[in-house]
Amino acid sequence: MAKGVRPRVKVPKTASSGDVVTIKCLISHKMESGQRKDKEGNKIPRSIINRFTCSLAGETIIDVAMEPAISTNPYFEFDATVTESGDFKFVWHDDDGSVYEEVKTIQVA
Repeated sequence: MAKGVRPRVKVPKTASSGDVVTIKCLISHKMESGQRKDKEGNKIPRSIINRFTCSLAGETIIDVAMEPAISTNPYFEFDATVTESGDFKFVWHDDDGSVYEEVKTIQVA
């Protein structure tokens, strides 16, 4: 597990049925490409967030595959149409097998 990894997500707490809401996601992560070497000349192992998904009530909203060229602390902003109350589930997958999750609830009136 990478050190200092912290997901942050902004989701509106409420919306009306059929509203399009903006979701903002950022995960603090160093994103090591595996191409650099340490002071002793040893390759630093690759450690990137390689996949990000978001779902609402079990339905996939976004599914992104990331490659080594992705920047440090990847940020995503996207829109989603909400028709019912539920939980947004955000999942980031790391090369080392770690999985970071965040859940945010939205109430639809």
